[in-house]
Amino acid sequence: MKFDVLTLFPEMFEALNESIIGRAKEKELIEINLINIRDFSKDKHKKVDDTPYGGGAGMVMMPDVVYDAYSSVTDKENAKVIYLSPQGKVLNQEKVKELSKENHLILLCGHYEGIDQRVLDEIVDEEISIGDYVLTGGELPAMVLIDSVSRYVKGVLKEESVAEESFSNNKLLEYPQYTRPEEFRGKRVPEVLISGHHENIKKWREEKALEVTKKKRPDLLK
Repeated sequence: MKFDVLTLFPEMFEALNESIIGRAKEKELIEINLINIRDFSKDKHKKVDDTPYGGGAGMVMMPDVVYDAYSSVTDKENAKVIYLSPQGKVLNQEKVKELSKENHLILLCGHYEGIDQRVLDEIVDEEISIGDYVLTGGELPAMVLIDSVSRYVKGVLKEESVAEESFSNNKLLEYPQYTRPEEFRGKRVPEVLISGHHENIKKWREEKALEVTKKKRPDLLK
């Protein structure tokens, strides 16, 4: 899967070179290309924003610079363009699964007071938010989207890991997990998990998933 990220701060994405996503990149299961919007500024000082028409606080990213950065992306005719914005639909697991079926995503990271609406109307297919709050820019949401979507790309994770995690198993939260040592500070691993009885373990996990969901996210059961 290919991700092209239009950003003013490509260095922020170095975190994606680590752990599971880093290994997926090394195996060429996913491709992440960073396009620095500032490189397309025609201003000698590499200015990318200006004051908003009609007045107001803050600065607005100029449409021509953003469009030129977008135009530099290859194979964009088959790509879906997503603008990371607090005005977008909030990202959830269903949307993550939907996006994982795409072959090419172009992620546009806004900054300042936003981006000139004309270029958004021209190139953006969908706006996505990671929550009902405002961040300083779209880079962190873009990283969240890349991480969550990449996990569904074949080969990045074991299929059973994705199938049993929170929000994937009938929208229940995941059951508690345990590992060695068998006893920690007087607390033992539940006996059923070391019994070797797979049917009982499956039943225990289903019951615990429901119990955890009722306690932590009862809204998911409505």
